[in-house]
Amino acid sequence: MSENTIALVTGANKGIGYEIAAGLGARGWKVGVGARDDARREAAVEKLRANGVDAFGVPLDVTDDASAAAAARLLEEQGGLDVLVNNAGVTGGMPQNPTTVSIEAMRMAVETNVFGVVRVINATLPLLRRSSSPRIVNMSSGVGSLARQTATDDPLAVGPISGAYSPSKTFLNAVTIQYAKELRDTNILINLGCPGFVATDLNGFRGVRTPEEGARIAISLATLPDGGPTGGYFEDAGVIPW
Repeated sequence: MSENTIALVTGANKGIGYEIAAGLGARGWKVGVGARDDARREAAVEKLRANGVDAFGVPLDVTDDASAAAAARLLEEQGGLDVLVNNAGVTGGMPQNPTTVSIEAMRMAVETNVFGVVRVINATLPLLRRSSSPRIVNMSSGVGSLARQTATDDPLAVGPISGAYSPSKTFLNAVTIQYAKELRDTNILINLGCPGFVATDLNGFRGVRTPEEGARIAISLATLPDGGPTGGYFEDAGVIPW
């Protein structure tokens, strides 16, 4: 990776996404701040620039095909794309007992957390293929691990009961494996990262980690050397069981 590297971070106007953008920008990279809300996106870009980051705004609604396509065109105008961090996500609202969670809540979680990732990857893949060291980081969660969910008789040991959010992350994990299989003969490294239980508005700021701490795994996976792992599932402490 060099100072000519261009990255896109989705959902980067606040929280973990903002800190990922800040961390990558601190390496001298040019960073696209992907976000739906115009005012929040531009405020984040201004803040990053004030801190010395070469940031630019990327209007992006990951649930919309046309928006993803427009983002890819903007990135091409900016010089291309080397690193994609799919950070944008939603919970679908809580509580989520599977006997009462609405189909709409489940649909919302999957549309953003899974289909949104697929949509953005596929829209930007032609740009990534041109890069000398392309990286894709999909932000998952430890609650998407079936091994962890079934390792104890305590139903609350790995997060709350979740009929939408946790399954959407398990779905994302499975899709990412398939991307890794398809892209295995390319130089594209694609991995999953879990930020841990971070205090953000996604969980009502109940988390125990800071957004800066939550960003570490994404930054680590975004800066992997050539020949690094692909198709993996990681947190700061190492590999997460599937």
